[in-house]
Amino acid sequence: MYKSVGRNLRLLCDDPAAAGWLRWLSQQAGAQCGWRAWNHTRLGQFGLTRFLQKEARVIAETDVLTPTLDGAYYTDPGILAAEFERIFEREWYYAGRAEEIPAPGRFIRRRVGRETVVLVRGRDQAIRGFLNVCRHRGAQLCLTDSGEAGRTIRCPYHAWTYGLDGQLVAAPNWRALDGVDRGRYRLHQVHVATWEGLIWVSLARRPGPLNEQLRPQVEARLGDYGKFERYRLGELTVGARAEYDVAANWKLIYENFQECYHCRNIHPELVTTVPQFKSPAIGAEGYDPGGYPIAAGRPSFSLTGQTVLPRLPGLLPADDRLFYGMVVRPNCFLSLVSDHVIVHRFEPVAPDRTLAVCEWLFPAQTLEAGRYDVADAVALFGKVNEQDFAAAQWCQPNMSSRAYARGGVLVPSEAPVISRYYQWYTGLMGEACRSATG
Repeated sequence: MYKSVGRNLRLLCDDPAAAGWLRWLSQQAGAQCGWRAWNHTRLGQFGLTRFLQKEARVIAETDVLTPTLDGAYYTDPGILAAEFERIFEREWYYAGRAEEIPAPGRFIRRRVGRETVVLVRGRDQAIRGFLNVCRHRGAQLCLTDSGEAGRTIRCPYHAWTYGLDGQLVAAPNWRALDGVDRGRYRLHQVHVATWEGLIWVSLARRPGPLNEQLRPQVEARLGDYGKFERYRLGELTVGARAEYDVAANWKLIYENFQECYHCRNIHPELVTTVPQFKSPAIGAEGYDPGGYPIAAGRPSFSLTGQTVLPRLPGLLPADDRLFYGMVVRPNCFLSLVSDHVIVHRFEPVAPDRTLAVCEWLFPAQTLEAGRYDVADAVALFGKVNEQDFAAAQWCQPNMSSRAYARGGVLVPSEAPVISRYYQWYTGLMGEACRSATG
């Protein structure tokens, strides 16, 4: 079972940080830190096999641990600038929910990479997006993250005024500007598309279809897009919302969400609810497209496990009592259970800071006054959020340590999913990755 353990230890001996640990073990074993000293006989003699079986049994039948990204990827402002340019300003980016701007004139403001975008519903009910930049002298048009613009968008500085379609319609002393083509000074528009009630924007000149970016990710996770459609995400409404200012790089949060090697240690409530998450080997074969069952004797995915809410109306009996979690790149997490859906949105702000917004979605009938109390369902993932974001913050200070300059490692239960994420990431970053690693 541990046929490759000697090779793993040899590789560890080449790493200065690991070498100290191995020297200590070698002293206990009466051997020096070196490849020839670590053979299966001595491992058996000094009990190291038992140690490895207890502390790292998921390493079985692998040749090496998989490397993470280097520490600079989590701390370097130049890397973040490249991520803004190559990922968040090119890919379709999750910006909010259509229900946040239900009527003409309602707007939300979102940071997208290095830009700020205003999303507004027009009188024709279409949702449009514009860079939050007045064409006159560059002032911000919308100074709050949400609100009511009315029939027009008016610059607070010099009162240049734009229609909800972005067209310049008025300016003070317009007679002095007689002959100016107003069409040349309309707001800079960005691409907007809606998917299952979620608004996505793209700053690319000619982005591909949104569905081509999202659907393959859902199919890879669930195995069947029809299964996802049964949750009818676009028909749900927000029952609770929480914002978190996380002192960690966005990638630490993403890596955490894509493995459950940590779950037994920091998520006692979650592993009580989903017992499979107790295993440090879960994930070694990637995601289970069949989902993860809720514990017997717990009627629901909630903190107490006892709150029973109506099943989402589109689901089948076979969908009951299952949990699915997935990253939808570049900045959305989805968690599906049979009575609600949890949606996370992330905004990278700085190399060591990420804004996270979590929303719990339920059918409108569930939220009708006095019918059901959703607080218990909300409380479970509220705990998970706090625990996960705390863990990311434990790691962030050490991303700049000399001990982490060349990164860390992924165990086999982490590697299948996170390695695919790295492939996506490095593929978009291109030369920026190669320059970061020298």
